[in-house]
Parts: sequence; C-alpha cells; structure tokens
Amino acid sequence: MQIILHAGAHFTEEDRLVRCLLRNKEDFSRRGIAVPGPGKYRPLLKDTIAALQDAPPAEDARDVLLDLILDDESADRMILSHMFLFGAPRACVRNGFIYQSAPERVAQLSALFAHDEFELFLAMRNPATFLPALFDQAPQDDMQGFLRGADPYAIRWSDTLSAIRSAAPDVTITTWCFEDMPMLWAQIVREMAGLEHGEKIVGGFDLLSEIMSKEGMQRFRSYLKSHPMMTEMQKRRVIAAFLDKFAIEDEIEEELNAPGWTEDVIDAMTDIYEEDMERVARIPGVTFIAP
Repeated sequence: MQIILHAGAHFTEEDRLVRCLLRNKEDFSRRGIAVPGPGKYRPLLKDTIAALQDAPPAEDARDVLLDLILDDESADRMILSHMFLFGAPRACVRNGFIYQSAPERVAQLSALFAHDEFELFLAMRNPATFLPALFDQAPQDDMQGFLRGADPYAIRWSDTLSAIRSAAPDVTITTWCFEDMPMLWAQIVREMAGLEHGEKIVGGFDLLSEIMSKEGMQRFRSYLKSHPMMTEMQKRRVIAAFLDKFAIEDEIEEELNAPGWTEDVIDAMTDIYEEDMERVARIPGVTFIAP
C-alpha cells in the first residue's frame, strides 16, 4: 500500500488541509484512495509510536493497525495527517533543531510499513514567523528561554530533513513553503492523493478564498473560466497577480510575538531561510514543491 503521512508542520494551515482532503473523501475512495477521519487514527498512531519506543513492531502490527484505521475499506493509497506526531508546539524546537524526534519516529514507522511505500509530507515555514508562533504556545516568558539558548540564526529546516532522510532512507519526503501555499494548494492535495497535474479536486482554492476579497475571488474565477487552457505555472502567476491587488491585509499580515527581535533580525532570518530552501531542494529523496 502507498501510505502518505502529513506531519504538519504546526501553523501551516494543517487543519484546513485535512478538511480539504475530507471534502474529497468520496471521490478519492472511488479511485482507491482512503482518507480516514483523523479522530479515528490519530490516537492509534500515538499509541503505536509509544509502543515502538520500547520494542520493534510485532509481525502482525502493521496489519492490525491498518484494519483498525480502514475499517474494511479497500484502498491502494491511504492519507493520514497528524501534526502532533513529532511533538506539541511548545516542544518542537530542542537543541536548535526543529522536530528533534522526527528522524527516530519516521524510522520507526518506516520499519512498521517496511513492505509498503511510505511517504512523508511536511510543510516548512520561515523560522522568523514559525518560532514566534511556537513561542506563543510555550510556558516561557522570553524567546531565549524558549529556545534554551539556541541561536535562532542557526535553525535550519534542511538539518531536519537531512536527518530524517539519514534515519529513514527508504522514506521519500515531499515538502513546500507555507508562504507559497495559496499558489500551491491544489497541487499539494493532488500530490498527496497521487493525482495527475490538473485533475479536478474539491476545494482547490480553499486557502486563497480566505485571504482574497470576495470581489477578487469573483474576478479570479471569471478569469479562469475565460482562460481554460492555462498551465499550472500560468495559473500560479495569475494567483500571485490577483493576490497583489485583492489580498485582505488583515489575513496576510501577522503580529509576531517575538520579544527583543527587531525588523533587522527578522529580515536576516528570512534571508537565511530563503538560502536554506536552496539546500532543501538539493537533498536526495526530497521533492520540493515551489511556485
């Protein structure tokens, strides 16, 4: 079976993505793609990970888990999503490393699904905004305490993805930037479902409609209708152009909870993040979706 695990990251529209997948549940099921309800499998995955901490998987562990999740549904591909699998927001950064537990947990799941095609889907987000979002959920009163002395300039997504690949070399990774998601939304859903480019899905503009004015969405849909032969790349350029004119400022601007950080700090971290994305795109076994 092809098993797709979407593991966040936190604060990257992860819940909205799950809702979009569930809106396509019936259509996907007809294609042999299962989208189980997260309320059923998330506790099972949590318990499975806990059990794998103590011992390797039992011979029938994989079959038992899939039977419980699928509940007699037949599928060739299954999509799961659990953004807490690598830790709660307050515990996501340890020793200057994002999702320190991820390599071990992905390796454990890879062993469990050793005879399946197991793939990891993970969004990335600029640490200049990601760390403040995590800090907002933490008990510490200052960013330095939250980071436990780690240098925020040294935190890299490429380190996390490289470590996962080293720990679980049979697991392929598909990743993208949170900041690009309005343009990539439909493609992300298609990639998770294993669909061809351009195939119709329900909710392909779910995120876009949240950050663009009603007038902008009406004009955008009218433009698409009058230009039915556009490629995905052309469509993304059109989305960017419409966002430039019709984006809802309150929806795209974010108040950062980052005591002591200046604009210069945020700009420098953003530059580092953009450079890091070039490293991510070169990691073997990693597919980096970009506009």
